[in-house]
Amino acid sequence: MNELQHEKSPYLLQHAGNPVRWRPWGPSAFDAALRENKPVFLSVGYSTCHWCHVMAHESFEDEAVAEAINRDYIPIKVDREERPDVDAVYMAACVALNGSGGWPLTVLLTPQGKPFRAGTYLPKKQLLSLLEQASTLWHENRRGVLQAGELLTEHLQKERESEPDAPSRELAETAAAQLARSFDAAWGGFGPAPKFPTPHNLLFLLRYARLTGDDEARNMAERTPEHMYRGGIFDHIGGGFCRYSTDGKWLVPHFEKMLYDNALPALAYTEAYEHTRRPIWRKIARRTASRRLRSC
Repeated sequence: MNELQHEKSPYLLQHAGNPVRWRPWGPSAFDAALRENKPVFLSVGYSTCHWCHVMAHESFEDEAVAEAINRDYIPIKVDREERPDVDAVYMAACVALNGSGGWPLTVLLTPQGKPFRAGTYLPKKQLLSLLEQASTLWHENRRGVLQAGELLTEHLQKERESEPDAPSRELAETAAAQLARSFDAAWGGFGPAPKFPTPHNLLFLLRYARLTGDDEARNMAERTPEHMYRGGIFDHIGGGFCRYSTDGKWLVPHFEKMLYDNALPALAYTEAYEHTRRPIWRKIARRTASRRLRSC
């Protein structure tokens, strides 16, 4: 057992039996990193996250991975539902480094808590490679690692401090044009599989079409929810949407249905009904909002 056995979070308790010597987030973990002069291996997830469970089984229950982490790092586990503040900081670092993020969130930190490497789900082989490379850098070019952490931290601080200007008409037009370039005219949605509902895109297009009369934006905003509903990503028995579709036709869902992944789709279908008065949109919004959502 590791230090997570004393925690209350269901997610942390799921990892209490790992051979990785996990510590909870807190000053004692970073004191140990400073004392032992080791970087921190931070893993953030939540109890119903599919790929969190996959990575736990492949890597965190594996003796070879545990040996590499325990030898060269101070490992910390965080439940994002318990510490959304911690998750937000390091997710921003992951997005800044990679252009995207997700869970499980995997971040390497200096003993001062400053990130220098970040990613999401990593297969065992890739994780072992990262651990070895980062450990070598830590011992052979520690100054460079510390500098990378400082630079990334400064960048994130500047982003938080900057107040964005009100979006201009030109910015909205640029956003609509970018969505049009990635739009799947046959099946709706944006980009290749896996396809996410991205209701924020639909809400933007609905409002943009209403304000400008843009028929292309209206078509994108209406075809996408139509195909989402008729495919397998929508739970036609229990109501609500699974997190994403593994194929481009919305037919094969990733079987995970989360509350926060259904709040915005319910709003998007509500606004679609408001704009078009199509009864089907009202039906979907009601079925999404009235069901008790849980992991599929």
